[in-house]
Amino acid sequence: MYQFQSNSKKSALVRSLMIACAMVFVAATAPAQEEQYSTPVWWYGGAGAVNLNFYGGTTQMLNSGLSVPTAFHKGFGAGIYLAPVLEYRPNTMWGGILQLGYDDRRAAFFDVPCPCGENSTLNATISYISFEPSLRFSPFEDEFYIFGGPRIGYNFSFSSPDEKKFLFVHEGQSTTQGEFSDMNSLVLSGQIGVGYAIPLSASDAETQWELSPFVSFQPYFGQDPRSVETWAVSTVRVGVSLTFGSGDVVEQAYVPPEAVIIEKDVKFSVRAPKAVPVKRRVRESFPMRDYVFFEEGSAAIPMRYEKLTKAEAVNFKEEELQEVQPKNNTGRSLRQMTVYYNILNVVGDRMRRNPGTSVHLSGSSGAGELQGKERAESVKLYLVNVFGIDSARITTEGRDKPKVPSEIIGGTKELILIREGDNRVDIESASPELMIQVGGGPHYMLKPVQIVAVVEDPLDSHVFFDAPGAKEAFSSWSIEVIDSAGKVQRFGPYTKERMTIPGNTILGGRAQGNYTVVMLAQTKSGKSVRKESTVHLIRRDAPKREAVRYSILFDFDKSKTVASYEKFLTEVIVPQIPDSGIVVIHGYTDIIGEEEYNENLSSERVEGVRRIIENSLSKSKKQTVTFETIAFGEDSQYAPFDNYFPEQRFYNRSVIIDIVPE
Repeated sequence: MYQFQSNSKKSALVRSLMIACAMVFVAATAPAQEEQYSTPVWWYGGAGAVNLNFYGGTTQMLNSGLSVPTAFHKGFGAGIYLAPVLEYRPNTMWGGILQLGYDDRRAAFFDVPCPCGENSTLNATISYISFEPSLRFSPFEDEFYIFGGPRIGYNFSFSSPDEKKFLFVHEGQSTTQGEFSDMNSLVLSGQIGVGYAIPLSASDAETQWELSPFVSFQPYFGQDPRSVETWAVSTVRVGVSLTFGSGDVVEQAYVPPEAVIIEKDVKFSVRAPKAVPVKRRVRESFPMRDYVFFEEGSAAIPMRYEKLTKAEAVNFKEEELQEVQPKNNTGRSLRQMTVYYNILNVVGDRMRRNPGTSVHLSGSSGAGELQGKERAESVKLYLVNVFGIDSARITTEGRDKPKVPSEIIGGTKELILIREGDNRVDIESASPELMIQVGGGPHYMLKPVQIVAVVEDPLDSHVFFDAPGAKEAFSSWSIEVIDSAGKVQRFGPYTKERMTIPGNTILGGRAQGNYTVVMLAQTKSGKSVRKESTVHLIRRDAPKREAVRYSILFDFDKSKTVASYEKFLTEVIVPQIPDSGIVVIHGYTDIIGEEEYNENLSSERVEGVRRIIENSLSKSKKQTVTFETIAFGEDSQYAPFDNYFPEQRFYNRSVIIDIVPE
């Protein structure tokens, strides 16, 4: 293949770019010091790559003076790419990349036969100065990253342009070299790619280096080199970047596994399970909220509730909901909401099996008692028509607010969400076949449905990181977990005082491992803090014995206290706790109210449940029971349910208790 000779100005441009990269790479750095340094935010360097260029479309008219006998359609070639690199990484997940470099898109079209039988060839040399800003995303907060963004290419030309030339060879007849006409001086397109950052220096060095192999794809969209014909260029770029950055000096101190003071009133500790279960079979007593929620202004049962035909109801059995559920990686919410949305069918099945039972339906509506009554009648009509329940066993009433309303606080900015929770029908009954007393006084709830499920990464498999006082002292803090081979996993940044990471996430594919845990914090005064600890993790196969899960549900805000559940906790839950067992208590709230208030509210409920259980255990002979407690508040990352519908928010107002056999 004929190769063009670069003119002097093009050679000078390439040399300038190479020199710029080299100057960045060999930038002077201070001699190594004894201080330890944080991970850099700004990274500098250069990139070199090969552009694999794929031509498509149609090219026949090369310029006003030459149209070749037969059109060229496809081609392939390789060119170089050189660019300085600037990266911004404010945290372990998100960042940005900026490159401005020489971008060669040359290639040779595939030979085509001319009308007289001879072959003809066409080589094209086009080059750009490319401006490429990209968003950098590390989904696993480790070395792997994805990047993507726009590409702006400038087809530069000087007095003797070499960036838009062609060479046409008509076999046995002529060779013509010239310039393409109608070239676009600017092209606007995009790219997407992946890379892997390989550390070349210690993670706490002053100057830290990374070598990053990468590959990207730049489709032909927007990359037409010319304003005529349909010549299109797509490029796969394969290359490597070398970058360096300087971290800030951080305080050095060793942190033992137990809690130690890092600053005044702030401690940091790491707690890990004795063994990390991969998954666990859990038998859960899933509480049935005895509410059916309605849309604003409507008396029709919403479509999200499971409604059967009369023929389908004949074969419906509550036990169908108790079967082992398939493993569902979308989490607990979808599986449990499926059970709840069968509430009308569960009530119908229970009343059909127990002819002596009766229910009272109390419908509420902000529009008034009449619409509340209509809602109650809608539920009654379903039970009568579909399950054949005698209408005399069902009484109804209408109210403007339920007996236990949510709208009890004035001036709340989420007033619309609060009112949605009062558009409902309460199912009330004194029949023990239908209901269970869970709180103090006359408070009853529908009997729970037993569900058996396989849980991935149960909460007792998590490693707990505690930094009490961090909210006041730190603007943020993050975690680095370093294995014995030096591989670093980064998590954060965090603003809460307790965070958890699944042990299986840290272990990856390993059966066990020793890890150094580094906490990196930024104080509100701007000071960087670094602390270390160690942890040993070992993976355990799924235990043969099931764990048991109970939930207790709370009304809005503090209208129902933990103390009202004392009888339920001591008589139902405590007898299930074995000697040397583990009790994991985790609390949640909905999204109504201030985040800090909700975190404190869930913490009060969790600690209240723990105190009642501990007091009850102290009166028995059970010993060495281990407690793990954590209050998540309204944190959407950990919330067991979404917060879109009122029933989801009601279920999020909960404390969940896992009883794990040792």
